[in-house]
Amino acid sequence: MSHILFNTIDWTGIEKVEYPGITGTAIWQTIQFDGLRIRVVEYSAGYLADHWCQKGHIVHCLEGDFVTELETGEKTKLTKGMTYVVSDEMSSHRSVSANGVKLLIVDGDFLKT
Repeated sequence: MSHILFNTIDWTGIEKVEYPGITGTAIWQTIQFDGLRIRVVEYSAGYLADHWCQKGHIVHCLEGDFVTELETGEKTKLTKGMTYVVSDEMSSHRSVSANGVKLLIVDGDFLKT
């Protein structure tokens, strides 16, 4: 990962890209640096991710709530102000949002195992 000079991000000017889930949609706003990705992601009410993810993330709940399901069957509910952290290849996980949620998600090379 390269060194990053001081930056500010005005999320109101970042393009919103929609991704369908099995149900519902995810809307991503993404900033990409060398080896680092920062996103604001909104899941609609009724969202269920369309895949089990192996990528590492730092996920911080900005608004609402959601459940992270592990492929092992474990479920963890996160609400506004809560964060989870996982490294690459450390779990298969996916997101479910009954009521909609807004997240800040950071991932990159520093989470590789």
